[in-house]
Amino acid sequence: MTKANTSALRTVGRQVDQINATQMDPRALKATSVQAPSDSASDREPEALKITAASSNPKMFTLPWEKPLATWPQELLANLPRGISRHVVRFVHVGSEVYAMKEITQQVAEHEYELLRKLQKLNLPTVQPIAVVTGRHDSQGQPLEAMLVTKHLKFSLPYRALFARNLRPDTAERLIDALAVLLVRLHLGGFYWGDVSLSNVLFLRDADSFAAFLVDAETGALYPTLTDGQREYDIDLARTNIIGELMDLNSGNLLSSDVDEVSVGNRLVERYHSLWSALTDEESFSPDEMWKIEKRVNKLNDLGFDVDELEMNTDEDSKRVLVRPRVVDAGYASRKLLRLTGLDVQENQARRLLNDLDVYRTSTWRQGEDLEIVATDWMREVFEPTVRMIPPEYRSQIEPAQFFHEVLTRRWLLAEKAGHDVPMGEAVRSYIDESLPDYKLDADQMKTINDEADSAVVDDDQRWNKAAADDETQGAGSEADSRRDDSADSDDVDDLYRDDQDDSVWAS
Repeated sequence: MTKANTSALRTVGRQVDQINATQMDPRALKATSVQAPSDSASDREPEALKITAASSNPKMFTLPWEKPLATWPQELLANLPRGISRHVVRFVHVGSEVYAMKEITQQVAEHEYELLRKLQKLNLPTVQPIAVVTGRHDSQGQPLEAMLVTKHLKFSLPYRALFARNLRPDTAERLIDALAVLLVRLHLGGFYWGDVSLSNVLFLRDADSFAAFLVDAETGALYPTLTDGQREYDIDLARTNIIGELMDLNSGNLLSSDVDEVSVGNRLVERYHSLWSALTDEESFSPDEMWKIEKRVNKLNDLGFDVDELEMNTDEDSKRVLVRPRVVDAGYASRKLLRLTGLDVQENQARRLLNDLDVYRTSTWRQGEDLEIVATDWMREVFEPTVRMIPPEYRSQIEPAQFFHEVLTRRWLLAEKAGHDVPMGEAVRSYIDESLPDYKLDADQMKTINDEADSAVVDDDQRWNKAAADDETQGAGSEADSRRDDSADSDDVDDLYRDDQDDSVWAS
């Protein structure tokens, strides 16, 4: 990207920010902490290391910021599966936390950090931004790229790591369903993604489904609302990228032979439009059909969404009532479970746990007692004893709520086979012996996944890998090797700030 183009992007970005500032959700506006440089300083490298952090972790200041990320010492790194990225990415132990580090240009790092902070303020499913680090220089004083730091999303996996395990044949469809929910939630929040793909998402198991979290927001922008053209562009791009990614999995023999990649890509479009319609369409009722409003709200609750506001108007002749949800938010079941038990889990996991809580309440003849009191006893007598049985070596591999859900499923299967109820302890032991080992990636699988992730890097990190090897054998690399070709990592990011005022681009 040329300096002229970079300056133009910043100018457009400021214009869009000025437009948005009059209409944006106040929660997002309050998230800003990194100020874009003025035109006169727009291309000036910071003279000294600068860490802008949303975390007070003092260990951040002890990291080797003077080294290219690909050469950081092995003892700092966490051996976790990485997703495919155009940039050098590593998971790093920082005190008791694990952070994801990504080397990118200063402009993109600051943009993505601020955008992730805003999305977090809007309670949208993204990784948590920790810091942006600028003004990095190597031991010879040569500038290094900026670093974006995010918190590792515990128990999450990139899609390729999921397919490296023995999964159900419908895994691709379940991932697509999760991505459709994520895309709808982001679009409702006014987020234009610009680079939707499985590679830019992390997945958490959510009972028999998955939950998706945005992990890469380089190309995104936040608006008060999106036009139909912006939404359809994201959807069409997502379909194209997903079909390509699934074909790539197929070529590596990681995809079930009965999966039709094009059909799965089309499924995203269908699921997105179905959910968007359910959440935003206006319905018409006669005055004696007001019970249908409750039915509409219940339907949204069943989809996992709360309705905070309904807009109700009458038509011109006052014979029909027009109803449209104005404010919807995901997490209906998870918020209820959190209120009752303090457990913060995914939506489908929450549904399963609430169902088991209801079974416990009925089986102990306590329907007349306050649910909060019953929930406390259920936690002490049922949930906590079960999850304490997770073997220590698996406690970083599976969420307690997911373990509990899968044990319940195993218990039901055992009871069906035996023709009578099975004790919870027996179900736990059966699940641990027969199914829990599937959660672990062996060393060969981990190496293959991370080698594939590194092979996708386009910002000239081959020389950094060579420099790392040279450091081990003969000390620091030469000055020529320590220089980085910034043009190779400029990433035009396809108009970083998309101006939705341009009807020629976003006409639907």
